[in-house]
Amino acid sequence: MAGQPGFPFEVRRAFWRAVRDGCTLEEAAAVAGVSKTCGLVWFRDGGGMPTVSLAEGSGRYLCFDEREEIALGLAAGEGVRAIARRLGRAPSTISREIRREVRGNRRVFNPDGTIAAHRYRAGVAQGQARAAARRPKPAKLVTHPRLRDYVQDKLSCRAHLSPEQITAALVIDFPDDEGMRISPEAIYQSLYVQGRGALRRELAACLRTGRAVRKPHRRPDQRRARNADMVMISERPAEVADRAVPGHWEGDLILGAHNASAIGTLVERTTRFTMLLHLPDQRAETVRQAIAATIATLPSAMRRSLTWDQGSELAQHVQLRLDTGIEIYFCDPRSPWQRGTNENTNGLLRQYFPKSTDLAIHGPEELAEVAAGLNSRPRKTLGWRTPAQALAEVLSAT
Repeated sequence: MAGQPGFPFEVRRAFWRAVRDGCTLEEAAAVAGVSKTCGLVWFRDGGGMPTVSLAEGSGRYLCFDEREEIALGLAAGEGVRAIARRLGRAPSTISREIRREVRGNRRVFNPDGTIAAHRYRAGVAQGQARAAARRPKPAKLVTHPRLRDYVQDKLSCRAHLSPEQITAALVIDFPDDEGMRISPEAIYQSLYVQGRGALRRELAACLRTGRAVRKPHRRPDQRRARNADMVMISERPAEVADRAVPGHWEGDLILGAHNASAIGTLVERTTRFTMLLHLPDQRAETVRQAIAATIATLPSAMRRSLTWDQGSELAQHVQLRLDTGIEIYFCDPRSPWQRGTNENTNGLLRQYFPKSTDLAIHGPEELAEVAAGLNSRPRKTLGWRTPAQALAEVLSAT
């Protein structure tokens, strides 16, 4: 692999372990003690897949010290279960390890039931384990042309099957041919890892994601945290759901190109009246201040509740409630239908603010004009009244 010669095995393994654990490339390079550029080259050449074995020392596989303990235990006449208890391993793990090292010898046990001590050698077993863990190995799709042709045909943009679907299709199409079997992970690795020569690299574009490299998983502590002290939508009063009482709002952000700019949207559930927030940035403090300033322009009867998703932009919701007196409820994760009015309105707003454009160019005056235009549109759900007319009727009745 390019960029790897000259670096000790342990350095490269430290880098890939850090990537596996969810570190960014920069963090993983720092852990391994190499430059970010070097880490980027390793990641690119591996297609996001480790190019060295991560097994030894991971806790999943036996290490040399444990193999020596097995040899000593056998020499002392211990049984498999006694050795397993002492090492904190499953008896089946110890038994498989012993049989693996003495493969080819049928007489593994002594007449009294103990295992023949001389037949297990820790050094030999460790060497076998290292050889088995050595990477990269010849891919199955390299050594099985018929299987490779089948997988490539199913991956092609003509068939558009996913690796998991291909694995299932092989069982159906070749029920009696065990040679025509491959796991989804093996297909992914043959696509992503350069130098394997198993599948054409351009077939990666036929995957649903279209990625040329595998995207590493984030660490659990990197995932978006729930906002503290949230009141969920399940606790929202029934009057909000039936839209009989005005003053309940739904809010969200519409995002610009590369998520670098945003416009805040507030929609009243009963009248569908819309207000737009000018946001210089997406920081929680900025969003809180913009919502508070806009809500303050409304009569108290129109400031009952606000429903939002669990985005970090509303992390200061407790302070917002104190500033405005409005109750704030949060939707369940991945449940946009719980803010259906707002989602529909955001779709209408895309006529004015197309996706993948810079929303920062639209100032407060332009946003006010767009909101006025949207509030002047007759709505079927309002009996062909406009949101502005519906709001005026509500305000005159209060």
